[in-house]
Amino acid sequence: MAAPESGWYYCLKHNRAEQGFECRAQDRMGPYPDEATAKRALEIARERTEREDARDRAWRDEDD
Repeated sequence: MAAPESGWYYCLKHNRAEQGFECRAQDRMGPYPDEATAKRALEIARERTEREDARDRAWRDEDD
């Protein structure tokens, strides 16, 4: 993977993929290996959240 400062990030402020440290850290997601992956940052986060929510539900159901 490239150095973080040259990697790809998704900027939450501008709603776009950006290369390098264009925006503040709290406005960025990443780094990602390439622009295409950075553009999917919100989708990737949503998929991961759904997967972990399902695991949490399954874990809670085991306790019943």
